[in-house]
Amino acid sequence: MIHMETVSIGNQTITEFVLLGFYDIAELHPLFFTVLSVIYTSIITGNTLIIVAVVSSQKLHTPMYFFLANLSFLEILYTSTVVPKMLEGFLKEAVISVAHCLLQFFIFGSLATAECFLLAVMAYDRYLAICYPLHYPLLMGPKWCLGLVVTAWLSGFIVDGLVVALMAQLRFCGPNHIDHFYCDFTPLMDLACSDPRVAQVVTFILSVVCLTVPFGLILTSYARIVVAVLRVPAGASRRKAFSTCSSHLAVVSTFYGTLIVLYIAPSAVHSQLLSKIFALLYTVVTPIFNPVIYSLRNKEVLQALRRFLHIKQTETLD
Repeated sequence: MIHMETVSIGNQTITEFVLLGFYDIAELHPLFFTVLSVIYTSIITGNTLIIVAVVSSQKLHTPMYFFLANLSFLEILYTSTVVPKMLEGFLKEAVISVAHCLLQFFIFGSLATAECFLLAVMAYDRYLAICYPLHYPLLMGPKWCLGLVVTAWLSGFIVDGLVVALMAQLRFCGPNHIDHFYCDFTPLMDLACSDPRVAQVVTFILSVVCLTVPFGLILTSYARIVVAVLRVPAGASRRKAFSTCSSHLAVVSTFYGTLIVLYIAPSAVHSQLLSKIFALLYTVVTPIFNPVIYSLRNKEVLQALRRFLHIKQTETLD
């Protein structure tokens, strides 16, 4: 794929793009830079703490926390692909080469697709744990868990690898200003000099499959979880289960909803500014909520972190 990008790019008159970002509200750039820097730092810190807790605590070596650690690692990579360049755009003109632009889209798109599948795997895991508790250890054995995670990661890179291979065949001969804060598919297609219809059709089909199938699996899993919880006598356990399910669904719906609007029904977004705001939801807002919703409200995770920090503090004093 790298070879294909190099050959294609060599025949183009454009060698770099300028990411315009939020150029139309330049007066808010200092505020945006400050707020998003804090959010980005929180995303990295929160997700790193989850990984540390899961790795350091033997008690958390279970399928659920294995999936959570993978989600946290994915979120770190996911936001780090886009946010630093976006922050640069608030301080100065953000310039990116065509090759790096396609690479950014490939990595970011692959991780976003992988997250779609991983969130579905996590919902399926909770469905098995709640609806089939006696058979759960057998149904979610270590090899099966590893296989599901590897499939989720590979699916993202294979799917978006195909899209980028098609994009690399296009010619970009001007203008070179991308009206976005990262190299997204639609703004890039708007700048293509050659016919982008093949790439657009293939991307649309893959987007429909990679968004609706996992989302459908998530909704089905949670619907069955709700039915199972309703059979439990009313009380604190039922309220806790409903609270957890509603929190998970709120985050998942925000993530999938914005992706569906932007990649399956882009005509529903009537301005590029609105498109950027939608993009912020799944690039920044969802990743900051995931650690809180999925793990940092969890007593077992917090206890593991306290034990880890206590051990480190003791080692330092010794």
